[in-house]
Amino acid sequence: MQNSKLYVGNLKYSVTKEQLTELFSNYGDVKEVNIIEGKGFGFVEMNEVSEAEKAKDELNGSVLEGRTLRVDEARPRRNKPNRNFGGY
Repeated sequence: MQNSKLYVGNLKYSVTKEQLTELFSNYGDVKEVNIIEGKGFGFVEMNEVSEAEKAKDELNGSVLEGRTLRVDEARPRRNKPNRNFGGY
């Protein structure tokens, strides 16, 4: 792994930042948690790459609130094409 930011997918919409912070803090210091509302995924940034790697290895495929989590290294955000089709 090259960075300490993790993608966390297949979240139940009711999962909170506090729940993710508590879950991931078992593997090291959590720097930041960001849940994308209404999308079922979020991001957790750990203080150290080694902590992120350990959390990824342990939590990928684990169950939270009845859903199997997908935990992977976060990829850089890609730019979306401009969807402005003109008009008045």
